[in-house]
Amino acid sequence: MAVTNGNNNTASIGFEQQIWAAADILRGNMDAGEYKHVVLGLIFLKYISDKFNERYTELKADDDDVEDKDAYTEKNVFFVPPSARWNVISEAAHTEEIGTVIDDAMRAIEKENKQLKDILPKTYSRTELDKRRLGNVVDLFTNIQMIEHGDSKDILGRAYEYCLSKFAEQEGKRAGEFYTPSCVVRTLVEVLQPFKGRVYDPCCGSGGMFVQSTDFVKNHAGSIGNLSVYGQDANPTTRKMALMNLAIRGIEADLGGYNADTFHNDLHKTLKADFILANPPFNLSDWNDGSLNDDPRWRYGLPPAGNANFAWLQHMIHHLAPNGKIGMVLANGSLSSQSGGEGEIRKKIVQDDLVVGIIAMPTQLFYTTQIAVSLWFLSRNKKQKGKTLFIDARKMGTMVNRRLREMTAEDIAKIATTFEAFDDGTLEDVKGYCAAVTTEEISKQDYTLTPGRYIGIEEQEDDGEPFEEKMVRLTGELSDMFKRSHELEDEIRKRLGAIGYDI
Repeated sequence: MAVTNGNNNTASIGFEQQIWAAADILRGNMDAGEYKHVVLGLIFLKYISDKFNERYTELKADDDDVEDKDAYTEKNVFFVPPSARWNVISEAAHTEEIGTVIDDAMRAIEKENKQLKDILPKTYSRTELDKRRLGNVVDLFTNIQMIEHGDSKDILGRAYEYCLSKFAEQEGKRAGEFYTPSCVVRTLVEVLQPFKGRVYDPCCGSGGMFVQSTDFVKNHAGSIGNLSVYGQDANPTTRKMALMNLAIRGIEADLGGYNADTFHNDLHKTLKADFILANPPFNLSDWNDGSLNDDPRWRYGLPPAGNANFAWLQHMIHHLAPNGKIGMVLANGSLSSQSGGEGEIRKKIVQDDLVVGIIAMPTQLFYTTQIAVSLWFLSRNKKQKGKTLFIDARKMGTMVNRRLREMTAEDIAKIATTFEAFDDGTLEDVKGYCAAVTTEEISKQDYTLTPGRYIGIEEQEDDGEPFEEKMVRLTGELSDMFKRSHELEDEIRKRLGAIGYDI
C-alpha cells in the first residue's frame, strides 16, 4: 500500500516521510528484510505506549486504579506493564542495554496481552544492530508530538503503512508476499463498497485489504464494528506484520491460530463471506501435489498444477455468501489462457453469470513485477444479469517516480462511478474506455475476457482536414524526413572515414 490518506497520493505525504527518513538512519548495512521488522516493531511499540498513556492519564484524573488491567482492556487498550513503558525505554536509549530493554518490553507486553502472543519482534539485542543508531530512533519516537499531527492511531497507522511501502520498494520481488499497492487496493474497495458483513482475504499479506476496507467504512460515516475480518497467510513473518498492522488500527481480525497454506489447510472452511478482496501470488506453480485433485472447491474444473490463478479464483467463489462479491487481482494471462484447461474453467464461470466486470490496469503499479494485471469483479447475485462490464484503464495513473505509477483518486472515482452506472443500467459505452457486453457476445470471442476485444479504439477528434490533403501533407513530411536521414548517414560516413573507419 503505497500509503494514501484520504484523497492524497504518496507524493503529498509529509509526516510519514519524515518518520521514514529519520528511521532510515538505523539501517546501516542491515538487510531491508531485517530492518523492516525493527522499524515496524518500534512504531507498534510506540503506538501501544501512547494509547496506554492516554488511558493511564484518564484513570489518574478520576482517581481510579491506574494498574487495573481490566480498566484498559475494557477500552480496547493494550495493558503495558511498568517495565515495558516508553519512559523506561527512552531513559535507556543511549545505553548498551537498549536492545535488551526493548526485547524485554516486547515479551512483557505479549505476556499481559494474549492476543499479541508470539507476534512482536524480539531481535533488538542482537549484536548486528547498531545500538547507537537504535537509541537515536528511540529518541525520534519519544519526540513525536502527536497532538500536532492528529490522532496517534491515525498517524502511527499511516506511518506503519508508509514504511511498508518503502520496504516493498527496497525489497523488490520479495515484497510481493506482503504488499499490494494502496491504489490497487482502493480501486477494489471503492468498487465493492464493503459497508458491512464478513470481509475475507485468503492470502492477506500485511493486511492492506482490511485496512482499506475499514477506512472506506469510516470515510462514509459508518462503523468498522459492522465488518468482521477473516484471513490467513502462509508466511509466519508476514502474518505477524498483518496482526500488528490491524492492531494499530483497532481492527479485530480472525487470521486463524497460525500461518498456513490456504489450499492445503483452509483455516476458514465453513466461512461464507460477503466481500472477498485478494491479490494472490501471480502464476503460482507447484501448488498442488495431486492431493487436492478431488477437492470440492474446483467446481468449474481442476486448475493446472503449474498455475494457481484459477485455483485462487475458485477458492474464493467457494467461500462466497449468496449475495457475496469478489474483487481480486490476476495476471492478464488469465483473461485469455487456454492451457491446462483454464479456458474451459473461465468459460464455465462466465456461463454461470458470475463475472460482473474486468479492468485492464496500467503497467508499473507494482514494485514486485512489471507484468500486466487486471482486476476481476464477481458476484453471486449480479444486478445486470447476462452482462459483463469491461474497462480499459491502461492509460490511467500518474508516474510518482521513474519506476512506479499510481492510480489517482480521480481515476479510482471514475472507475467506481462507471461500475455504479453499469449496475444501475444507465451506462453508455465509451470507445477506448468501457463497454457493457452480453454473455452471448463473450461466447463469440471464445470466452476471452480481454477488455480490448470489446471496447474498441478511442475515437479521434476530427481536425477538419480533408483526408486527401492530409495524406499529401504527411507523405511530403515523411519524404523530407527520409531525405534528412540520408544526409545524416552521409555525414556520419565522412566523419568515420576521416579517422580511418570506412563503412
